[in-house]
Amino acid sequence: MEKTVKESPFKGKVKGPIKFKLQLNEEQKEAKSIILENPVTVIRGMAGSGKTLLACQIALDLLFNREVEKVIITRPTVAKEDIGFLPGDLKEKMDPWLAPIYSNLYLLYDKEKIDKMVADEVIEILPFPFMRGRTFLHACVIVDEAQNVTNSQMEMVLGRLGIASKIMICGDISQIDLKIKKDSGLDFLNTVSSRVDGVKVISLKKNHRHPIVPEILGVYTEYRDR
Repeated sequence: MEKTVKESPFKGKVKGPIKFKLQLNEEQKEAKSIILENPVTVIRGMAGSGKTLLACQIALDLLFNREVEKVIITRPTVAKEDIGFLPGDLKEKMDPWLAPIYSNLYLLYDKEKIDKMVADEVIEILPFPFMRGRTFLHACVIVDEAQNVTNSQMEMVLGRLGIASKIMICGDISQIDLKIKKDSGLDFLNTVSSRVDGVKVISLKKNHRHPIVPEILGVYTEYRDR
């Protein structure tokens, strides 16, 4: 039986590097070089530091250069991953949680082409309950809002990583929405990175939002830590 080969969304017409609409700053470029050298990277930083944008740019870059065959995006819904009560198909159920991902993808590249890749499942939307039992081969995986991923969920996600794949875990420990904050699996990745080569933790410092945002967040952090 002949193997059916899925047609590439780029149809062999990609010539030279893809021109992204929004370019990375120097901090993000340095972080990107580290990410490309390691199969597992944790991208930490406060709100507005460009974690998700960086992950999306790298994922698209790998996809367009055919270093991976697909991009898989997952994001916890916090509320026990219960999305069954929402109307619509799986994509429609997940859209409210994945809106920031779409926004970053659209900032980087043509919206119609991004939407087509989503429709063709070259970019795959995958909620946490559907991660079990999967092995991600030749894929770039983005775990966004990872501070709301429990330790057991994080172990499960990392266990899905297959051959020729890369995973980027984006999160900010100060934005945990879990009922029991110590359940977050983000901090434990520091321990993993200290013992496993190929697992790196990087932090983004530069603010990409209004200059007043870091000062405001600093007040909230000070109040929360009292």
